Amino acid sequence: MEPLDIRNVHLLENELLRREAENRRYLLSLGNRELLFNYLMEAGKISIPYLPDDILGGWESPTCQLRGHFLGHWLSAAAWQIYETGDAELKAKSDAIIRELDECQQNNGGQWAGPIPEKYLDLIARGKQVWAPQYTLHKLFMGLIDQNRLAGNELALKIADRFADWFDAWSAKFTREQFDDILDVETGGMLEVWADLLDLTGEEKYRRLLKRYYRGRLFEPLLRGEDPLTNMHANTTIPEILGCARAWEVTGEQKWLDITKAYWKCAVDDRGTFATGGQTQGEIWTPKNKLKARLGDKNQEHCTVYNMIRLADFLFRCEGDPKYLHYIEQNFHNGVEAQTYWQGDPQNGHPGKGLLTYFLPLKAGMHKTWAGERDSFFCCHGTMVQANAALARGLYYQESGSLCVAQYADSDAEFFVDGETKVTLQLRRDAMNGSWQKSSVNNVANSIAAVQSAPDNRPDYEKFDLKFTMKTSADFRLLLRVPKWIQAPASIYLNGSLIAKTEDTAKLFPIDRTWQDGDIVTVLFPIGLRFVPLPDDPQTGAFCYGPDVLAGITDVERVLTLEQDDPTAELSPDTERQWGTFLTRFRTETQDPGINFIPLKEIGYQNYQVYFRVKKPKHETEKGKE
Repeated sequence: MEPLDIRNVHLLENELLRREAENRRYLLSLGNRELLFNYLMEAGKISIPYLPDDILGGWESPTCQLRGHFLGHWLSAAAWQIYETGDAELKAKSDAIIRELDECQQNNGGQWAGPIPEKYLDLIARGKQVWAPQYTLHKLFMGLIDQNRLAGNELALKIADRFADWFDAWSAKFTREQFDDILDVETGGMLEVWADLLDLTGEEKYRRLLKRYYRGRLFEPLLRGEDPLTNMHANTTIPEILGCARAWEVTGEQKWLDITKAYWKCAVDDRGTFATGGQTQGEIWTPKNKLKARLGDKNQEHCTVYNMIRLADFLFRCEGDPKYLHYIEQNFHNGVEAQTYWQGDPQNGHPGKGLLTYFLPLKAGMHKTWAGERDSFFCCHGTMVQANAALARGLYYQESGSLCVAQYADSDAEFFVDGETKVTLQLRRDAMNGSWQKSSVNNVANSIAAVQSAPDNRPDYEKFDLKFTMKTSADFRLLLRVPKWIQAPASIYLNGSLIAKTEDTAKLFPIDRTWQDGDIVTVLFPIGLRFVPLPDDPQTGAFCYGPDVLAGITDVERVLTLEQDDPTAELSPDTERQWGTFLTRFRTETQDPGINFIPLKEIGYQNYQVYFRVKKPKHETEKGKE
């Protein structure tokens, strides 16, 4: 499967549109000189006796060895925005930056285009401590590649190709063992760079570089089914595996795909995740299914969230297994949305906004630490702008004769059947703002209203309508992802008639049909509270509602003493509806003092707790024995 071209997807979901707009505003707010400052300094194009006040801070400071990394992220994010919308302003800004980079490369002798000295890599080779130079340079390479591939800038590819000549000559100086020592220090995502450039140019030097950057000391244990990841830095390895995935796409060599699948098995399937879908504490992979001791103030680095979403997308395209789509949904709701572009909560005394938070603390009583727009620029600053660019990516996938609905967001999608018949799909969430006689797309059928079990309260299911428009009939398979969080069998209707109930979330639900203009598919996904325990402590867990993890607002750690066996019975709806909208709000019933729960992605500056230890009631028989 391949993602449906985002130029054929018209996004309508308000929150996603808000995020895209905020992201674009932020990209344009940063001046060209600010973004290029370290490149200009390295190329000798500017010389100043002191640091000006208008330069970017944090990891972009000229005193930081990672300086200049953010520009690569910026170029990638802008490229996606340009590709999606043809944004002329971002296009002009990107082109101007790339012309400056070309001049910097010429000043540096025609190959080196980095914002750091060449000697950083020689120091690494000599065993000296330098902070991740290949990580920094990888970001620039990827930005240039994306600008060429997505935004059509030919100069960007020329800069990247000339820069690769430096790496080809430099890496040739070392024996296999010497270069393995270098790779063990750090490699960034250089494998992905060489695979992309091989795909774009076909030049043999990129095959040489792929071979040299094969990190056998990590890859071979994975292929043997061992666990090299426990207590290993996470986000230095994920880009390497993304490089393996891309190398398989470009070369077709099976070993690259085998490594990629082995990594996912070791990192996710065998290791387990937090309820958020994320992993890591202090940037380190946890031991397999031993998460309790790793609930801390530095969980779930945003970079790992973004890069693992990319890996899940690749594996879904290879295998078609919806488990990867479930993973993406979970991490987007409780990672990308929870850690970037918080919009503020003026009704509750928080009018300010939050740009991004490096980590997502899961230790009780902690809070998110929001970075500023010009004073941090840590690694997650870059994945923030990439994660929030072109959010129509991954909503739909297509292969010959089928269309897959992967994520449910208000949108219009256009696709072709057999290359000829144009079909438009309108997907709408029924916002439940009134009578069920008023479907977002059409009045599907009065019978659907009878499914609703709580007509005076919030319906206990999510409802989506999918309407098809076409000039002539078309034969194709519609594949629907049934979310992993459903509480009961999902109901699927075609033109108002129930055609199936299913609770199989391990497969995509198929509808094979000769589709007609005006056909409507309606899906109802039963939703409700869930208690998701830690894999190594069934008495400690997180509360979830649909895909959203809930956070209890509290300054100190709380233990819940229950009156019933089911922990979810302790929570009841709170401020359920406001104006024309249902809110996801809950409160405890019997705790003193009570605790209010809201989605983790809506937490701003409050202290909160995600994982609660629960004390279940003693039954009468147990009390009698006592």
